[in-house]
Amino acid sequence: MSTITIDQDYLRDTVSALIRINSINPTLAADGPGEGETAVYVANAMRQLGLDVTHYEVQPGRPNVVGRLAGNGRSAAGRSLLLNAHMDTVGVAGMTIPPFAPTLRDGKVYGRGAQDMKGSLAAMLAATKALVDAGARLAGDVLVTAVCDEEYSSIGSADLVTYPEFHADAAIVTEPTDMAVCCAHRGYIWYNVETFGRAAHGSRFQEGVDANMRMGRFLAELDRLEQELRQRPPHPLAGPPSLHAARLQGGSEISIYAAHCLCQIERRTIPGEMEAQATAELQAIVDRLAATDPTFRAAITPFFQREPFATGADSPIVQAVTQAATRRLGQRPPHIGQPFWTDAALFAAAGMDSVLIGPKGDGLHSAVEWVDLASLVDLAAILAETAVAYCNHNPAT
Repeated sequence: MSTITIDQDYLRDTVSALIRINSINPTLAADGPGEGETAVYVANAMRQLGLDVTHYEVQPGRPNVVGRLAGNGRSAAGRSLLLNAHMDTVGVAGMTIPPFAPTLRDGKVYGRGAQDMKGSLAAMLAATKALVDAGARLAGDVLVTAVCDEEYSSIGSADLVTYPEFHADAAIVTEPTDMAVCCAHRGYIWYNVETFGRAAHGSRFQEGVDANMRMGRFLAELDRLEQELRQRPPHPLAGPPSLHAARLQGGSEISIYAAHCLCQIERRTIPGEMEAQATAELQAIVDRLAATDPTFRAAITPFFQREPFATGADSPIVQAVTQAATRRLGQRPPHIGQPFWTDAALFAAAGMDSVLIGPKGDGLHSAVEWVDLASLVDLAAILAETAVAYCNHNPAT
């Protein structure tokens, strides 16, 4: 096998082509077209590299694309590796640069999704091209996965991990980490909190029970819980737990006592925390308030959650990525945690040894988003070198 070299022109052109495609998540913006056009581009790029491609819909109009760079067929002699990036982006409202007209300036590529995470997707394709161009003969398969909907509820990766044919021994999620190796991140739980009152005309105070006022009592207690959460011993990489009251709506007319009030809460969890514990803490607030006022009635309902993620420094894929990054960057990258959630938690829960590494940049979900082109080249090289080292390792030796 010849030396692995990243085709920098291919990488630059690919990230630019991806940014030009509007793939705003339709759940986040009514006019978002979704990932369809991007998926077609990615599938064609994979086929041009000689990969075996699976292009399928998770839900109507919401596709995943999986490309397989097959190993030499001696599965017992090597390990399989999955590379992951998402195709969807957040919206463009408030952007002060053209979102879909990629601009290269001072070594940075600007545009929506540049860092989050079309740059990483381009680096994955460039890494695969480098393996193909070098004639790399890997003992295990490399799966290159481009998924939908990470920016909302990750239906893409959640569906992908249910297919045995897409299972790998390890997964690298290429969310932006500024070239550090991310070994932990927080999870989250979404809650509906409802308070119940009794509707009555505003003049009939003896009949009305104000659900909004009762929600106010709950929120005062919730504020104390939020402050207490941030004082708890933090996870060494992911930090402390937290929560916030994201949405609040109650009442029907200004002259009517509110019969119902709804508050939606996001609780950020750290590795080791369970949903039952977080729910019990909220329920304890309700129970205390109900004990002091028989008219206080409330319900706590968790309706969506994603688990936190953590892996150890002795993980084989963490070691392989760290070693490849050290060789490429000339120094050992730090092991970090992130406060946000990623699809790595889904791959880890499915039994894949998982880690994150991604490019440098700035402006995720913001007015000016960019990715550092040199770091994309480094990322592609690290992914390719990790694939060689990891997939050619024989666990029996």
